Amino acid sequence: MTLAGWQASERDVAAVVAARHADPFSVLGLHQTGEGFAVRAFAPGAWTLRAEDEEGVAIAELSQRHVDGFFEGLIPGREARFTYRLAAANANGAWVFRDPYMFGPVLGPMDDHLMVEGTHKQLYERLGAHPMTIDRIAGVHFAVWAPNARRVSVVGDFNAWDGRRHQMRKRVDSGVWEIFAPDIGEGAVYKFEIVGKDGVLLPLKADPLGFASELRPSTASVVARTDNFTWNDADYLVDRAAATARREPISIYEVHLGSWRKSEDGGYLSYDEIADQLIPYVTDMGFTHIELMPVSEHPLDDSWGYQPVGLFAPTARHGHPSGFALFVDRAHAAGLGVILDWVPAHFPTDTHGLAHFDGSALYEDADPRRGFHPQWRTAIYDFGRREVANFLAASALYWLDRFHIDGLRVDAVASMLQLDFSRKPGEWTPNVNGGNENLEAIALLRRVNVLAYGEHPGTLMIAEDSTATKGVCRPVHEGGLGFGFKWNLGWMHDTLDYMALDPIHRRWHHNELTFGLLYAFTENFILPLSHDEVVYGKRSIVGRMPGDEWQRFATLRAYYAFMWAFPGKKLLFMGQEFGQVNEWDFHRALDWHLLDHKIHQGVRDCVRDLNHLYRTEPALYARDCEGEGFRWIVVDDAPLSVYAWMRLGGPGDLPIIMISNFTTVPRKDYRIGLPRAGIWREVLNTDATLYGGSGVGNLGVVYASAVPSHGFPASALMMLPPLATVYLRFDPG
Repeated sequence: MTLAGWQASERDVAAVVAARHADPFSVLGLHQTGEGFAVRAFAPGAWTLRAEDEEGVAIAELSQRHVDGFFEGLIPGREARFTYRLAAANANGAWVFRDPYMFGPVLGPMDDHLMVEGTHKQLYERLGAHPMTIDRIAGVHFAVWAPNARRVSVVGDFNAWDGRRHQMRKRVDSGVWEIFAPDIGEGAVYKFEIVGKDGVLLPLKADPLGFASELRPSTASVVARTDNFTWNDADYLVDRAAATARREPISIYEVHLGSWRKSEDGGYLSYDEIADQLIPYVTDMGFTHIELMPVSEHPLDDSWGYQPVGLFAPTARHGHPSGFALFVDRAHAAGLGVILDWVPAHFPTDTHGLAHFDGSALYEDADPRRGFHPQWRTAIYDFGRREVANFLAASALYWLDRFHIDGLRVDAVASMLQLDFSRKPGEWTPNVNGGNENLEAIALLRRVNVLAYGEHPGTLMIAEDSTATKGVCRPVHEGGLGFGFKWNLGWMHDTLDYMALDPIHRRWHHNELTFGLLYAFTENFILPLSHDEVVYGKRSIVGRMPGDEWQRFATLRAYYAFMWAFPGKKLLFMGQEFGQVNEWDFHRALDWHLLDHKIHQGVRDCVRDLNHLYRTEPALYARDCEGEGFRWIVVDDAPLSVYAWMRLGGPGDLPIIMISNFTTVPRKDYRIGLPRAGIWREVLNTDATLYGGSGVGNLGVVYASAVPSHGFPASALMMLPPLATVYLRFDPG
């Protein structure tokens, strides 16, 4: 067969039909030739194909070159490029569609440069799926990074999941593939079909930068916009940016959205329903922030979100991304901050996810000694690869930018900092200096923190770190990691171990409660009683307390008050605020029926009062991260298991005195040193009858006289209730 000069070669036709052409855009679409414009299209199932204008007027009949649906035709006499649509027909009917190959690239050289350099801060504005209009034609622009792929196609219901129909254009400089698919929009379901460099067709992949996903067990991405939500929190964000977080009250309520409460049929609440119920509850309880366990899309409920595949997609379990945005907006309207658990340390190896994304170790480190986590059986990001580090940094910024999130609690920082984390000798490789520090991960964390604070002032960047790494909360320019806060896991372990002891034995473990003050001001700490402490046989917090029911709940209340007066911001996992007895079970809702019982009501009321007192007394929060805000009164009374200290705020703020008695014996006429003589009000007593206590106390008032004690000029004889914590505040009147 002799071909005209404007016709495609047999080789090109065969390659397009087989979906193996290196550059399908060089063949398909509209091409100017010496004889006119050639139109070539691939329309599987069509018997005839015609190019026509927007009004349906025929421009040219295209001839079939290949039975599988390759058509081409010549349109002479035109000098300028033009848009067209294609009218196809077969024995079953006719249909009209627009050719994706008549559109040029959307990305430009600057995108390639920034992606290769790893500095594209708004990567999510260029990669992923973006509804847009080109030449007055609406559609979706798809772009995905897969540098080692031989071919990438976007597939979905819109093309019968046929990878031959939307073969993408490769941008050689960056390894990004892109295509504009006309006549589809929000709600379209899609994946990427990828042929690796070895020619092997891979399992379909979800979009790494997809903004929405199907509800599991389905795993496709869904076209969605997250840039068009109408926000009403401008004043809130201004106030947030002006605040100094470490000198503000921060009391966090940690929540797993899937099990805080359930719908009547036992399913998940929608984001709207969560906003209706959770926000008023947390507001009434006096917490300042809600921390959400990961809402990034994840395939397995059992992972609680900590094995995400969609670092840019709020989980479909609760609805559309716009519903999540509205939840955050409503939280801000109520004065509540929203913190997200963010997981950049590792990812699952599900076939539709990031693992071997383009047939090679792309997102993960190729060396399993660095790229695979033996304990969690997950892949570890290649932190040293610029494009991967850019992907992770962009994910962090995405939540702060598109959803106005107030902070990120970075999960598993310890595993990122140490190359030998959870590994035996021989299972890890040292860094270039011969040490175990993961220098690339450290660089990423520093970069993310600098970007977060620089782009979104007032953000809380929080490290879950169990290592002894110094300078976690020190600014990057001073050699630190740049976090704003760090979870104090040492305090959590020590205090829970102490509280689990029979009161008789606590005298021998007195230092477990005092040791934390030796390092309390080395970082900006958050005191966490998190979800990790109420699973896997650890029991609930109240379940760890010894003794009969009364003693367990008395100890719990005393412990919470001890915690709220200890230097550091506060975090409590859902259910513990009312004394959930059972361990947390993510399959079902919390045991809200327990609030029918007064002893649980008492814990809830105590936590509520602690929060409101904490927020109104600067002495309890203004110097949480400064040694000047703390002074011991009683530190060494191990025989009686009594502790007392003073918390101080700024000039003019009244101090708060905290006294804890962790035995079952009331201590009458116990002398406490105080900074001045006069009347001290008992502003909190966890043994009060309204909390379920025995009612032992000081009738609300303590009288201090000018009798020096404990290094203070005044003192008072007090009644210390059993298994209780008391707060005192001076009455200047």
